[in-house]
Amino acid sequence: EVVLLSPDGTEIGTVSKDAVHGADTPLHLAFSCYLLDDDGRLLVTRRSLAKRAWPGVWTNSFCGHPLPGEPVADAVRRHGIRELGVQLSDLTLELPLFRYRATDPAGVVEHELCPVYTARIASELQPSPAEVMEHVWVRPDELAASARTTPWAFIPWMVLQVELPDLFQKARAA
Repeated sequence: EVVLLSPDGTEIGTVSKDAVHGADTPLHLAFSCYLLDDDGRLLVTRRSLAKRAWPGVWTNSFCGHPLPGEPVADAVRRHGIRELGVQLSDLTLELPLFRYRATDPAGVVEHELCPVYTARIASELQPSPAEVMEHVWVRPDELAASARTTPWAFIPWMVLQVELPDLFQKARAA
């Protein structure tokens, strides 16, 4: 189940995850998370080819949807374990009201209020092949430059997020 939202961000119901993503996807709650290392780098991942939307495309460290009634920070921690096999530390809400709408080449629409978090890895990285086919640690400025020159290779919401000036202050300070 995913949480449906009104245009002002108020919860208005739930729907199954499989039913929500289509050609006319309603606004719903999600999140994005970027993992930082001690050298000021960000983890980016390439989505599994089995993913319904944007298969094989590079994205932030991981993203997902909170369950109905689940605090978003708890959903971030749950997905960190499920997608990357990691415990998180220093989880920080960076962009509480990030919102976007994007359509993938197959016509699947994402329409999300998507709070953006940063965190650090507190255990060894063990990506799930069902979620991630590749991963790499990159500097924020290199990621932003790549997203500007080849936006088609990246998930649309990440292309927007990496241009936001204060998002990776912690990484740049390392």
